[in-house]
Amino acid sequence: MTSKAYLSDLFALDGRVAVVTGGSSGIGRAVAGALARAGASVVVVARTEAQLKETVAELTADGCRAGWVAADLSGRAGVRAAAEEAAAVFGEPDILVNCAGVNLRPPMGELGEEVWDTTMALNLDAPFLLGQRFGPGMAGRGFGRIIHITSQQAHRAFVQSGAYGVSKGALESLARSQAEAWSRYGVTCNTLVPGFVMTPLNARLSSDPERVAALAARTMVGRNGLAEDFAGAAVFLASAASAYVTGQSLFVDGGFSVH
Repeated sequence: MTSKAYLSDLFALDGRVAVVTGGSSGIGRAVAGALARAGASVVVVARTEAQLKETVAELTADGCRAGWVAADLSGRAGVRAAAEEAAAVFGEPDILVNCAGVNLRPPMGELGEEVWDTTMALNLDAPFLLGQRFGPGMAGRGFGRIIHITSQQAHRAFVQSGAYGVSKGALESLARSQAEAWSRYGVTCNTLVPGFVMTPLNARLSSDPERVAALAARTMVGRNGLAEDFAGAAVFLASAASAYVTGQSLFVDGGFSVH
């Protein structure tokens, strides 16, 4: 077998359908692009139609098969509607990537119920509901990949973790529960854990040069993350290569978590 054929058997996503929430910017956009370029038909789900169109136009210009669904995932009705719309584009998905999220982190003493509810709805409820909608179908077909994007705040408290850290910690627990339920049927469920990544979601911290430099110094590679750093890990977790990897948290953080 040639190296190209071998790598294709391991990592190619030809014939697979992927749904990526939050896929029009930041890490989600990089992941959507990686899955599409690896052969998957990708449906990008996000709120802003202009960004969705731009993302899909870029992918189709590269010869990829991509579509989009504009949706608000902050309420259960919106999540359910988005799931049905996404499944109607290319068919029921084999791969679900939950990247959509909100990063609201007021000081704990000022954390009110509205911020708590908003954070949990988008960061935890939406991934749960999408998993409930798509996970059983994946299990019935004998193949599935559920990938959640979490955070260092799932493991350690810093820079005012607040409700955000709680939601991400719970999301990693959700992955383990999903893995327990569906792994025996060929559905793996894992999380990708970023370090500090220069994305729109981190605009508040990114605007503070001293804090950005301090975070980079905490890594082992000497720099903060970029969205494209997640492409290879996402393809691995979405592909046949990761068939025996489930319920795990894969840190893509330049050594941030162990330094």
